[in-house]
Amino acid sequence: MNEAPVAPRPAPGKRTSFALAVLMHALLAGLLIYGVRWQTQKPETVAVELVRAVPPAPTSAPEPEPEVKPPPKPEPKPEPPPPKVEPKPEPPKPAPKPEIAQKEKEKPKPPPKPEPKPEPKPKPEPVKHDPFKEEMERELRDAERRKALADAAQEQNRLKAAQASAAQAGEMDKYIAAIRGKVRGNIVLPPDLKGNPEALFEVTQLPSGEVLSVRLLKSSGHAAYDAATERAIRKSSPLPKPAKSELFNRTLELKFRPQDD
Repeated sequence: MNEAPVAPRPAPGKRTSFALAVLMHALLAGLLIYGVRWQTQKPETVAVELVRAVPPAPTSAPEPEPEVKPPPKPEPKPEPPPPKVEPKPEPPKPAPKPEIAQKEKEKPKPPPKPEPKPEPKPKPEPVKHDPFKEEMERELRDAERRKALADAAQEQNRLKAAQASAAQAGEMDKYIAAIRGKVRGNIVLPPDLKGNPEALFEVTQLPSGEVLSVRLLKSSGHAAYDAATERAIRKSSPLPKPAKSELFNRTLELKFRPQDD
């Protein structure tokens, strides 16, 4: 007795794969239909419920379900650049007519402006002579000249007097130095004299130089030195005469110090 043939058993998961493939094709068809209007109309949300048939108990480990990736979003089209506006060319200027150009060339040049003539300077008026005024000016100039000459002569006399006074002072110094030198040579200094004291004497003499009197005006503080100097003055008579007679003086004041040269 022949056994009935057994139908082949479908592989596990085949129905599930077939259902998923149909679902994916439906989704792609919906995206192609409604995706064209994405720029003007917002796409509506499509809710899809997936119903999975309960598969029979698998005899082996189920195959992993493939991951469903979202379709890529279409890139926005770039906007075309605005058209360039080219500037209109300027219309060509009309060429000047030959007659007008010839007239412009034949125009005469303006004559040069004459240079301004210099204004004539006014002639100075002739000076009127005033004899009285001229005489006064002449007398004034003469008076100023005489005053200048008098001032110059006075200054010259002053210089001469100063020179004569200086020369006389020099001759007087020489005269006094000669007298003091002669008297100092006759002084016998006391042995107990210390320091350099000064003694002042007044001497009266004759024109011949003879000593008439000797008077102590200021003591040196050492009586023996004062006495020795007075004796020396009297011993030096007659005293030296000046080189010029007008330098002679009847009364002289003579200073003496023991250490003076």
